[in-house]
Amino acid sequence: MRNQRVLVTGGAGFIGSNLANYLAEDNDVIAVDDCYLGTPENLDRTVEFHETSVLEDDLPTDVDVVFHLAALSSYGMHEDDPTKGARVNVEGFVNVVEQARDDGCETVVYASTSSIYGSRTEPSPEEMVVSVNTGYEASKLARERYAEYFANHYDMSMAGMRFFSVYQGYGGAEAHKGQYANVIAQFANDLANGEAPVIYGDGTQTRDFTHVSDIVRGLELAADHELTGVYNLGTGEAYDFNTVVDLLNEELGTDIDPEYVENPIPDSVYVHDTCADPTKINEKTGWEPRIAFREGIRRVCAPYVSEPAPVDRTTDDR
Repeated sequence: MRNQRVLVTGGAGFIGSNLANYLAEDNDVIAVDDCYLGTPENLDRTVEFHETSVLEDDLPTDVDVVFHLAALSSYGMHEDDPTKGARVNVEGFVNVVEQARDDGCETVVYASTSSIYGSRTEPSPEEMVVSVNTGYEASKLARERYAEYFANHYDMSMAGMRFFSVYQGYGGAEAHKGQYANVIAQFANDLANGEAPVIYGDGTQTRDFTHVSDIVRGLELAADHELTGVYNLGTGEAYDFNTVVDLLNEELGTDIDPEYVENPIPDSVYVHDTCADPTKINEKTGWEPRIAFREGIRRVCAPYVSEPAPVDRTTDDR
C-alpha cells in the first residue's frame, strides 16, 4: 500500500500502533484512540493522532482505507459492562463505517476474533458453523453481520480478520496494556524479573500464536486486494502454555516453573485450544506467516539481554 490516506481506529493500541507505524512509511496515516488500552507513545511522529472515541461524531474518516481495530478486547471487559461492550464494539464499528461511507471510503478492514470457533485442536476453517458463548464473541460476530450488510447494500469492500493469539514483547507496544497484554509478553517479563508466570489450569491449553508483524502484513494485503468476507490470520500451528514457558526459560537462561492457579473463567466459556486454517487468506493474497514461533520467542526475549525488565504484570486470559 502506497500513497494512500489511511485511518486506523484503536491506532494507539498494540496491533493498531504496529499497523499505523508500518503504514506511515509510505502513506498518510491517522490514528484514533480513546487511550483506554492504547497510548500515543506507541506511535511514530509521522502518524497523525486523535484522542477520541469511535462513538463520536466528526471522526477523521475522509480517507481511502479504514482499518477498524478499536474494541473492548477481553472476556472480562464485556462481563463487567455488557452494554458498554456492545456500544464500543458494535455501535462504534457501525458509526465509523457509516461516517467513512459518507466521506466516500469504500474499503474497510476490521478486527474479528477466532474465539467464535470455540475450543478446537484441529485447524478451524472460516466456513465452519460458529456460535457465541460470551459478550465479546457476540460483539465480534455482530460486526461480521453488519459488515455483510455494508458489503451487500452499499457494495463496500469489507474484510473481517479473525485474529488468533497475536503476540509481541513488552519491547513493542504491549507494556501499556498491563493485565490485558498478550500472555507471551507477560510470561517473558515475569521470568526476566525472576518471578513465576501464573497459568490458569494445568498449562495444557493451546494457542495459535501469531506474531504481530505477520498480522500487520495480513491487514495490509486485505486492503490491497479489497477483500470482502471473513479470513483467518493464524499460523496453523499451536503450542501449549507449558511449552511456551519452557521456550522462554531456554531463551532467557532462566529455570523458573510456572505457578498454576484455578481458572476464574468458567469452563463452559473458556476457549482451551485454538488453531487457524489460513488457507483462504493464502489463496486470496499469498499471505503466509514469516515469523516462526522460536524466532518470535527470540524477539520477545531480546530486550531483556541488555535492558532491565519492566514491572511484572498479571493477565485475565491464562
